[in-house]
Formats: sequence, C-alpha cells, structure tokens
Amino acid sequence: MSTGAGEKIWIERNYENCSGCRRCEIVCSLYHEGRIWPEASRVRIFMFIPGVEIPHLCFQCEDYPCVNVCPSRALSVNSRTGAVNVDVSKCSACGLCISVCPGNVPHMHPEKNHVVICDLCDGNPKCVEAC
Repeated sequence: MSTGAGEKIWIERNYENCSGCRRCEIVCSLYHEGRIWPEASRVRIFMFIPGVEIPHLCFQCEDYPCVNVCPSRALSVNSRTGAVNVDVSKCSACGLCISVCPGNVPHMHPEKNHVVICDLCDGNPKCVEAC
C-alpha cells in the first residue's frame, strides 16, 4: 500500500507475487460481510491461465467514471482515502457503474440488490494486511 502526504491511498499490486492463496478475499468478506464469502468480497482473484492468479479490485481511476455515471448518486469518492463508497440505500443495481468501469471491477452483491466496490476498508485495507 502506498500513500503520500495529502494523496489518496493506493493498493499497489505485484501480480508476479500473487500465489492465489485468496486470503485477501477471505479477510475482505469477513470485514464487510461478517463471514467467509468470497463471492461478496470487494477484491477477487481470477486465474488468468493455470498458475497465474490476478487480484482484481478498484483501480481508483483519476476521473471515477463509475461515480459520474451513477443515476441515483449512490457512489461517491471518500475525500480522505480516495476510495469509492457505495450508499446501498440509494443503489438501484442498474449496473451502469460496471459497464463504464475500464476494468469491469464493480460487481453485484450475490444476495443483496446493490453493487460492491473496494472501499479500502476506510483507509486500512485488510487485504494488504493479509497478503
């Protein structure tokens, strides 16, 4: 994880070092959902090809296209961390944020009617601690 004075928090990814252990998915779902539930994790691991695991989470785009396209204003940028926050009470699950995301990162919660995006655990990313 890196940050500079007055700059947003940024999770630095080293794809070559990812073993695919999925501890990041486990701690993320425990933190956000209160149970081990990788499908609801804000970080997801995908097998690119056998033996190559790719951690997939919000890249915090400079212009935040997901936030700008949200018709219900359910998405906002945390001024302290730079993370995208989801107001689940406003999210209509329309999926526009998913379609405009260059990395197709946001995804629908597996049971609830709202999108999930990495919120950097309010400035203390649990995935970074577990990796």
